[in-house]
Amino acid sequence: MDSQIITISGGVKILYEDNHIIVAIKPSGVLSQSDGSNAPDMLTILKAYIKEKYQKPGEVYLGLVHRLDRPVSGVMVFARTSKAASRLSEQIRQRKVDKIYRCVVNGVLEGEGRLENYISKDESRNIVTVSDNEKPEFKASYLDYRALASKEGLTMVEVKLGTGRSHQIRAQMAHSGHPLIGDQKYGKKDERTKDIALEAYKLSFEHPVRREFIAFEAPIPSGFPWSLFA
Repeated sequence: MDSQIITISGGVKILYEDNHIIVAIKPSGVLSQSDGSNAPDMLTILKAYIKEKYQKPGEVYLGLVHRLDRPVSGVMVFARTSKAASRLSEQIRQRKVDKIYRCVVNGVLEGEGRLENYISKDESRNIVTVSDNEKPEFKASYLDYRALASKEGLTMVEVKLGTGRSHQIRAQMAHSGHPLIGDQKYGKKDERTKDIALEAYKLSFEHPVRREFIAFEAPIPSGFPWSLFA
């Protein structure tokens, strides 16, 4: 959906807003919602923006209907009314919200394919293990990928999740031999970047009030390794 991009506090970019929803790009390193620390989070930043712009007295309502992990950047939609929050949440439960990721991985990939594995998460260490074989406590996981471009031994890849497991893209791509650039947990440290090259760059859904299908796409991020493909 065409819209003018506005940058606000914390590097957050507003793609679209009306009386019912606000669509914004979460930068890498920003939380989706507060974890009790002083780290910046999307809900707090956007509430402050709405309060100032519309001179709203008292507490601003903003519904969080989905999340992105802290290291992951990307497009998010927030509800400005409880009715919008309920309807968006129902779309998510029914898997009617379409989210497409892109990432930059080590190595050269061509064409498209599917990764199918089994994943288990160690909650205490916040890390997942990938297995090619079915095991107790491991959940079947798959994703579809399409190579977009390769340069200097790296490939930008588009990914659509078939299952929504924790750290799934990062872990499965690493298991396949193509870890994400900047991913120290599943790959290796890269002095050229401190961020994981993973972004939820396309988001589409039915507007909760107008009932029309709308889609948003984030511009390619700046900085390495994204700049190779700009």
